[in-house]
Amino acid sequence: MKAAYKKYILDFKRPSGTSRGILKQKETWFIYLEQDGKYGIGECGILRSLSIDDVPDYEEKLKWTCENITLGKDKLWNHLIEYPSIQFGVEQAFLSFDSDNPFELFKSAFTQKKSPIPINGLIWMGEESFMFEQIQQKLEQGFKCIKMKIGAINFDSELKLIASIREKYSKYQIELRVDANGAFSSEEALSKLKQLANYNLHSIEQPIKQGNYLKMSNLCKETPLPIALDEELIGVFDVTKKKELLLTIQPQYIILKPSLIGGFKGSQEWITLAEELGIKWWVTSALESNIGLNAIAQWTYTLNSKLPQGLGTGGLYVNNIDSPLKVDRGTLIYDINKCWNKNLIEDLCL
Repeated sequence: MKAAYKKYILDFKRPSGTSRGILKQKETWFIYLEQDGKYGIGECGILRSLSIDDVPDYEEKLKWTCENITLGKDKLWNHLIEYPSIQFGVEQAFLSFDSDNPFELFKSAFTQKKSPIPINGLIWMGEESFMFEQIQQKLEQGFKCIKMKIGAINFDSELKLIASIREKYSKYQIELRVDANGAFSSEEALSKLKQLANYNLHSIEQPIKQGNYLKMSNLCKETPLPIALDEELIGVFDVTKKKELLLTIQPQYIILKPSLIGGFKGSQEWITLAEELGIKWWVTSALESNIGLNAIAQWTYTLNSKLPQGLGTGGLYVNNIDSPLKVDRGTLIYDINKCWNKNLIEDLCL
């Protein structure tokens, strides 16, 4: 078996705002396996300043991985414990290689019968008018769950936007989630959560910065609004440490981004622990191309979660890879009548 990797820059259709800054491009790497005319592909994607493996020797580790591909998926996963995005890319590539169809990693009703996955519509930070425009578009597109990025513009303006939705749609008509990406200070967080709770929100993701276990624990105990941990899971590799984190903080939800927490295996460890402790969860992409998003979506479907997932990111880029993934009335479907751009994929990887 031979392995190679190649870098690819994804360009956003429109600059997208978070509390950590404006995103215009997204770096990703494809890892490609080949043997006797058969191939497999996986995506290793990092988020700058967020991924634990955003380190200077990242490409050196990718090169090492390709040179040692004969170690196999499981041994490589163990060697790559501090490189969760490469762990995930390797998992995908081997699943792809071992499948009859390199783009069908998990055969299910999702890939065979267009069985949908409910997803949330993502509202990016920006000027008030831009955020309102996005909200209107998502509602017109049939989304029943909307997730708003908050924490970058004036908080009162964000409350007004949320209030404008609730004036028209009750919590039974539209589920609202908000994501602060750690933007609130620990001193002001509870006060802001109390204000947000007036609008019957489903949850808030990562209200304060990760790493403040005791402060987050106290917040989860006192909050009038369910809290979902996201960034908090990044960089916690050991299963014992994962359990300790969940026992200490006791969040209402956790959010799983396979590229950031060790792929399917790392995510499943979190799910098992969370379910033992009565903590709910859902899966979210980390702005991968359609290669990574496809793998995450197919895996997510097999988990039989009824919650809307965060998998509606395939349309963010002008140069994404054409795929059967399609957002339809607030769900993600796998349209078997649409084709992968295999020529582009082979050009990227060979």
